[in-house]
Amino acid sequence: MRRATLLATRRDLLGLAGGIAGAALAARLLPGVAMAQEDAPASGGAAEAHGLSAFGDLALPKDFAHFPYVNPDAPVGGKLVMRVTQGSFDTFNTLNAYVLQGDAAAGMGATFDSLMAGSGDEPDAVYGLVAQSVEVSADRRTYRFRLRRQARFHDGTPLTAADVAFSFDILKEKGHPSYAAMLAEAERAEAEADDIVTFHLSAQRGRDLHLLVASLPIFSKAYWSTRDFAASTLEPPLGSGPYRVGRFEVGRFIEFNRVDDYWARDLNVNVGQNRFRHVRYEYFRDEQVMFEAFKSGIINFHAEYTASLWANGYDFAAFREGRVQREKIETAAAPNVQGWYFNTRRDKFADPRVREAIGLAFDFEWTNAKIMYGAYRRTTSFFEHTPGKAEGPPSPEELALLEPFRGQVPDEVFGEPFVPPVSDGSGNDRNLLRRAFQLLTEAGLKRDGDVLRLPDGKPLEIEFLDSGTRLQPHTQPFQANLRRLGIKATSRIVDPSQYQERLRRHDYDVVSVARAGSLTPGAELRIFYGSRAATTPGSLNLAGIANPAIDALIDHVARAETRADIAIGTRALDRVLRAGRYWVPMWFRPDDWYAFWDIFSRPGQAPRYSSGAPGTWWFDAEKARRIGWKG
Repeated sequence: MRRATLLATRRDLLGLAGGIAGAALAARLLPGVAMAQEDAPASGGAAEAHGLSAFGDLALPKDFAHFPYVNPDAPVGGKLVMRVTQGSFDTFNTLNAYVLQGDAAAGMGATFDSLMAGSGDEPDAVYGLVAQSVEVSADRRTYRFRLRRQARFHDGTPLTAADVAFSFDILKEKGHPSYAAMLAEAERAEAEADDIVTFHLSAQRGRDLHLLVASLPIFSKAYWSTRDFAASTLEPPLGSGPYRVGRFEVGRFIEFNRVDDYWARDLNVNVGQNRFRHVRYEYFRDEQVMFEAFKSGIINFHAEYTASLWANGYDFAAFREGRVQREKIETAAAPNVQGWYFNTRRDKFADPRVREAIGLAFDFEWTNAKIMYGAYRRTTSFFEHTPGKAEGPPSPEELALLEPFRGQVPDEVFGEPFVPPVSDGSGNDRNLLRRAFQLLTEAGLKRDGDVLRLPDGKPLEIEFLDSGTRLQPHTQPFQANLRRLGIKATSRIVDPSQYQERLRRHDYDVVSVARAGSLTPGAELRIFYGSRAATTPGSLNLAGIANPAIDALIDHVARAETRADIAIGTRALDRVLRAGRYWVPMWFRPDDWYAFWDIFSRPGQAPRYSSGAPGTWWFDAEKARRIGWKG
């Protein structure tokens, strides 16, 4: 079982999350720095490029016809129907996905374009979409994008540099707080002409900032001039992307219709994609009801996150007869980073020994064997399954980054990184619970009958906040072990709106979330682990981490100029984060699981950093006829 990632992009939702996308701010934002030059700039001058890359290594030339992993001749047609797997699973109440207010509908990113679009074969490269080219100053502080004059919004009005500059300004001023944090080092956007927009970045800019700028959604200045951007709305905003909002019913479903006269339909970054005539997202509060909808054909494409269903749920006629298929697809992408986060803003979680003790009560080995059918691996790192994961003693290069903080960070940072111990698999490992009680005693807590009391005499009580019951089979045995220690551990399941409001106010003890991993992390780490985000309402620093050493290491990672230097900085950061015991890490899989009615076809080659499902797939009318598809 996976939790939803915190925020999603168009490419996340359509299975192309390997590259930077232009739909929304994402936890998976992949950074970059250097332009890919066609011609070296003269001294003090600028070079024009068809894309931007982290390290100047664009894989595709200026005149590439299409991405290698698509079928340029894929037919258009059919309807793709999926359950919601990003953001709020249960409902939505706004069609503005870029602000703090409300629960946004899934898929809204597909209605907006961006200056550039990512590639599923490259973890940190973007190619021209609205922008046909970009000039980069020698000091990499000025990015001058030349827009395609044919760019249009869905109402036929031109998409101009003024719209791009407006979008940048409004996201910084009224967008989700994470935008303001991520764009803090971007000084201004300037519309020089209808087809020229220039971004000016500060001298302290992070390595990835220009790629974030190139990936921002573009809104219509004229449309929003008479509307409140910060408010929730059920009026479909004017967009320019390959889909527009169709029918929807709040809390039940939302449909998107393909824009047949989409202005960028034939651009190389879009060829072979967006082939479904309609895309529909269905909302379900109950996992079993959702699965019954898939079995009956109401849903025709299903990303499976529940190991018990994968193991036991596919004994039904359509699967036995071959009308439903399923597949595991491995990718080179970083997995989600998933865990239960402690709200360290609350006094009862101030002592890391208390946090470690609580973590020892979670028996992953039992949970994986009994609930998840051995399908998962234990997450031990904040950068799991990537070159940024710390292992063994620090290297000399890592020590050089860590030494300035000796005495300010735990001594263990300078040795082996913390790894959650492996249990005996009984579900009630007495040795680990004994160690947990020892840590609690060292932290000044005392057992009073069946109650464990904090140093101030109050009982230690922990509430696990969630908006659904999907994780209850995993959480309840964990809570049972906590009760053995004298800790009153309970779950509070609230409706999605209340859940989002409590997250916004950081009003929780423990919350379980996932953020999408990255192979080239950068400045986006500030919104998850930075001190400023710890005190920002609505920020994604759920644990309330405020540590100068962590801030400094994030700055180093954000400004690293080589992949090797990123890995060194991230490993050092990982050591400090793990030493803080800010979470109870959960689990991950290196592959994606899909089940689908056999009505789709796909290219012979998948993207390197994504499954490509279903974004590069298409409806196959002949297959549908063979299985008698009536959807």
